[in-house]
Amino acid sequence: MELPTIRRQGFILRPWDLQDATALVRHADNPRVAGNLRDGFPSPYTPADARNWLNSVISNRSAAVLAVEVDGEAAGGLGLYPQQDVYRLNGEIGYWLSERYWGKGIMTEAVGAMVEFAFTRTDLLRLFAGVFENNLSSMRVLEKNGFIRESVHKKAVIKGGERLDEHLFSLLREDWTHR
Repeated sequence: MELPTIRRQGFILRPWDLQDATALVRHADNPRVAGNLRDGFPSPYTPADARNWLNSVISNRSAAVLAVEVDGEAAGGLGLYPQQDVYRLNGEIGYWLSERYWGKGIMTEAVGAMVEFAFTRTDLLRLFAGVFENNLSSMRVLEKNGFIRESVHKKAVIKGGERLDEHLFSLLREDWTHR
């Protein structure tokens, strides 16, 4: 997948670079960030974790995994992961942002930019995202971008030793309204 660079007021979505390792550790090494993400996002987040992840994402061209650059450095991430087989026209969206930038509307705008990319530059017809029950801010990001809560998977997630519901949000191309 060809990776875009998308410029918006206050941030840039761009491909990750190995030079992002220091900023990645600075912003990702936060238990409050990791607590909202799957366990593949380590906590603590070490320089070795950053190098390994950057090497894997830079070589992966099947997904659009972008850095969210704020104030000149990578301060978050946003990914679009096309699915396979009978789900081949679906794409999963995942994202995180440094706690320093929470509540500023950055991720709402960034997800909107990724939705536009997905529906105008790929063949995907449905986007979806799973959100842990305690992450109300992430749910609002999706709702502000037209996603609807499609289902609640009861006690489907184990995070930090706790069983949580996962809320599944989706957006169909035909229901998307370009903003």
